[in-house]
Amino acid sequence: MLLCIHGGANVMNLKERRLELGLTLDEVGKLTGVGKSTVRKWETGYIENMGRDKIIKLSKALQISPLSILDPDNELLSDVKIKISETVNKLNADRQQNVYNYADNQLKEQNGKVVNLPLVGKSAANPTELTYGDVEIEHDDFTDVPHGADTAIRIQGDSMEPLIHDGQIIFYQQQEEVENGEIAIVEIDGDGVTCKQIYYDYTSDEVILRSINKKYEPRHVKDDQVRIIGRVIL
Repeated sequence: MLLCIHGGANVMNLKERRLELGLTLDEVGKLTGVGKSTVRKWETGYIENMGRDKIIKLSKALQISPLSILDPDNELLSDVKIKISETVNKLNADRQQNVYNYADNQLKEQNGKVVNLPLVGKSAANPTELTYGDVEIEHDDFTDVPHGADTAIRIQGDSMEPLIHDGQIIFYQQQEEVENGEIAIVEIDGDGVTCKQIYYDYTSDEVILRSINKKYEPRHVKDDQVRIIGRVIL
């Protein structure tokens, strides 16, 4: 999560709070992992690409709520803040993460960072099975789309775990070639597609389809049996 704010609304809040605590710019910088010049910029109202971790560290250093940094003008109604805080505190860790994910997606939608991409059927992440039948293509809205990706696909199977999980939607760039060691969506014998790490054995004209999950053995197929559909971008 990145925060980009320009303006002087939070200038006195941050600086006055630091002085109240008797902290120097250097001390706040060490507590937050940045240089004092960055702290000075924050205090003058210029916060650019401030990571969520820095917001948390700064709030701890100044002993204030992260909301004091995120919402310095108190634009969010105080009763709404209280209700959200009280509700989230009652949730377990997984549900708290779900709330954050939802809020983060809402922010990205608000900022126009939602990308509509084609979502193709399922790709098997199984060394012995492929997905068969006609490819089903629909379009969906996504956030956090990696740079360069132009298509999404849902993975089926556990052979790419722990990097890629069963049921996970991943993104790839459509292209006909990939480099050794890159992960790709490939079609085998025109029958079905799978997601694998690709290696080339030029002496035997074979392509080695390697799983991340060590319990599965690599699969060797002839070069002319494999069609690269795209390079996975994580």
